[in-house]
Amino acid sequence: MSVLDQQTAGAGITKRQGWGIAALLFAAVMAWLIFAIWPDWLNDILISKKAFVSSIFNGITLAGLYFLVASGFTLVFGLMRNVNLAHGSLYLVGAYIGYEVTRLTGYWLLGVAAGFLVLALIGVVLQVTVFRRLEGDDLRQTLVTIGISIVAADLMLWMWTGATYQITTPEWLDGAVKLPIITAFRSNGDAVYINYPFYRLVVLGVAIVIGIGLWLLLNKTRVGMMIRAGVDDRAMLAASGVNVHAVFAIVFAIGAGLAGFAGVVGGSALSVAPGEDVRYLLASLVVVIVGGMGSITGAAIGALLIGLAEQIGLVYFPTYGIVLTFVIMVVTLAIRPQGIMGKSL
Repeated sequence: MSVLDQQTAGAGITKRQGWGIAALLFAAVMAWLIFAIWPDWLNDILISKKAFVSSIFNGITLAGLYFLVASGFTLVFGLMRNVNLAHGSLYLVGAYIGYEVTRLTGYWLLGVAAGFLVLALIGVVLQVTVFRRLEGDDLRQTLVTIGISIVAADLMLWMWTGATYQITTPEWLDGAVKLPIITAFRSNGDAVYINYPFYRLVVLGVAIVIGIGLWLLLNKTRVGMMIRAGVDDRAMLAASGVNVHAVFAIVFAIGAGLAGFAGVVGGSALSVAPGEDVRYLLASLVVVIVGGMGSITGAAIGALLIGLAEQIGLVYFPTYGIVLTFVIMVVTLAIRPQGIMGKSL
């Protein structure tokens, strides 16, 4: 290659730089749409600025809830390669436990703690009694966990009937926050700002903190190193003196505990009812497929895409909104089968 060719090649834009530029342009457009005063023609196209901005915030906060559920699923399914199709049932069991503890004690935080701890214990039991006996047998794991989810759904229907419950949050989580986003101006010139539920913003903040904590645990600690080593080469890790079964039981406990935690948080923001287990299992599957198996960062990206698609579709394509979720999954599988942040096998 000549010097001129080398300079030309060096002056080109790499694929990663191209995606970075596209992301910056998209972020700039979104920032303008959120903070700028819309002209009348844009309001006519997108219904109203309030509807658009509300759908964006609803999508982001829903993504936080999806991430809380999917982060546990990506630990168990994406990282440990255990096919746990009862993960949605863990979410709903945690929600019911959180509801009962909150109702009996009057303390919401106790309900949150109970949802996490009880489901973490159930996760350890599942890992010891089911997954440890079916290691490497994906088909049997799938069939057994489907059976567990069916039995769990019937037991929950028997105990809590088909009624819809709402977990009561404390007063300090109630109310709305005035966001610095102007949607319109009144006739007297006063600006109209968006008020958004404070609890949903708290859910988003908690999801961010947990996501950062999980990433640090897996990538910057000795425990995370042992987990990744056990997944890659279980025999070598056992030969080094590490109790592999104990490590995997801890990971499963964290994954199941996060599902229970998300159940209480989600039941406080939305509702607790039969069928929510299937909804969040499907959401977790799609998030992990889109984001990439075993990647916490990928789970966050996948949850964000799915949450935004679901809420924007609900506003602008109410009949076909659910289709957007599967379009994202199909496009991701066609372009990058391992997921956005997944590693090629």
